[in-house]
Amino acid sequence: MLWDYHNMHHELRPCDVGIGLGSHDLGVAIIATDLYHRGLYPLLVFTGANAPTTTERFPRGEAVHYAEYAIEHGVPTDAVSVEPTATNTQQNFERTRQLLNTRRTNVRSAIVMSRPYQQRRAYATAEKLWPELDVICASNPQSLDDYVRSIGDVHKVINMLVGDTQRITVYAQKGFANPQHVPTAVETAYLHLIDAGYTSRLLHT
Repeated sequence: MLWDYHNMHHELRPCDVGIGLGSHDLGVAIIATDLYHRGLYPLLVFTGANAPTTTERFPRGEAVHYAEYAIEHGVPTDAVSVEPTATNTQQNFERTRQLLNTRRTNVRSAIVMSRPYQQRRAYATAEKLWPELDVICASNPQSLDDYVRSIGDVHKVINMLVGDTQRITVYAQKGFANPQHVPTAVETAYLHLIDAGYTSRLLHT
């Protein structure tokens, strides 16, 4: 239920730029590279420093490792930009926008790529911070079971799903993102998972 809720189910179309949000999930770099080769954008920006969960896997920083993957898989170096300092989704958008403005690159539309359960939060954040940008969300296409296998830790994935569901409401209340409708069935599933002990990624509010 939560997995499907966070997927925005957007239809892909050509945009001015692709923006890959840093995380522990190399799938962001994989889908970003694939969509570049499919001609969906001429410019690709990866944004992200490190979080405690990514330092070991991406010691040079999330965006740097993503860019290296893209270039190693055929994306031209001059089509890839790196924003290596953002440590949260708000900074991802703010600093990517600053980078593009500094380079006088005018963009009106973007495909924003993230781990699958971050799509809705990324969309809500972009709407709030960059309202004039037409945003389409995308992730490496996988079923929940396949994603769990790729991460290798079912409890980690469920905890992250629960945490991102909470952040949809909390971040809107704090003014970090635009509000999103949470269907009753999603709220019920979220509460059941909390009752089952999946609380490690919850914010203490």
